[in-house]
Amino acid sequence: MFGEIKNFHGERIDHTFHQGDANSKNLVLLGHGVTGNKDRPFIVALAEALAAAGVNALRFSFAGNGASGGQFTDATISKEVADLGSVLDAYAGWNVGYIGHSMGGAVGVLRASQDPRIRLLVSLSGMVRTAAFAQREFSTVKPGAGFMWDDEQCPLSQAYMDDLTQIGTVLDAAPKIKVPWLLVHGTEDDVVPIQDSKDILIRAGNDVKFVVLQGSNHVFAGDFTKPMVETVVGWVKARFA
Repeated sequence: MFGEIKNFHGERIDHTFHQGDANSKNLVLLGHGVTGNKDRPFIVALAEALAAAGVNALRFSFAGNGASGGQFTDATISKEVADLGSVLDAYAGWNVGYIGHSMGGAVGVLRASQDPRIRLLVSLSGMVRTAAFAQREFSTVKPGAGFMWDDEQCPLSQAYMDDLTQIGTVLDAAPKIKVPWLLVHGTEDDVVPIQDSKDILIRAGNDVKFVVLQGSNHVFAGDFTKPMVETVVGWVKARFA
């Protein structure tokens, strides 16, 4: 709907707007995880379903990812928290919710804990223990030389590892979130364990819902896309009603 969005560094944020109710100022932003972008199939499916249900949706790629400007090696949780702020700036005056997947979930927790412009929050397979994730997934990869999961499009940077380690965990941000919050996690997630969502649920406030998808993997593949989408769309519509 709007034109170009740039972050604090002047890097373009690639985005796609899905029109729901043209007369509504409600909007849901969708952020992806590490090595992902706005065009991941389940993110597209979710945005399309939200729009079909009358909820405006905007999926975007953090700087350094997908067709956005910037370098992948500069993409860290802290930088993406700032990127999300730039997208919120672009939609000033709107009633905005945020849906974040995996590392994008951690981004959402950190931003929502400090930014009242986010009116509702959804964490899909949300990363919580960031330092543990760094060690679990990349401890044997040399920053500056190796790649994330052997993907040559995704070089592992020291900045990324340092940021994950410095943050450590987003658990302490959970009690600061005062808006409605939905957690969705699959039992067969081998990237971010479901225990991350269970742990942050304990620290969250009263207006939180936790939905477990039995058998689903990290990206809600195959038969699990539909129940994830239906869960999120139903919850968002009820909150924005």
